[in-house]
Amino acid sequence: MHTCRNCNQSFQTELALELHRDTCKKGQLFCQECGDRFQEADATQDGWHYECPSEDCDGEGLQEDLYQVEDVRTATH
Repeated sequence: MHTCRNCNQSFQTELALELHRDTCKKGQLFCQECGDRFQEADATQDGWHYECPSEDCDGEGLQEDLYQVEDVRTATH
């Protein structure tokens, strides 16, 4: 079994999991700098370094400027 780390949905094959990750709503990232939401795959080319894919934005790094959408929703003031 292969399980999505964002929504805990399970899949029979690794391919099914990879296809799901492209559309998983809980897998989206939120940029604190510009406010855009986007898929994790759009923010990285190598899986290690992340930056906001918007050309006009300087948002960088997970937990620096980029957060999981789910984490943003649960934040309190």
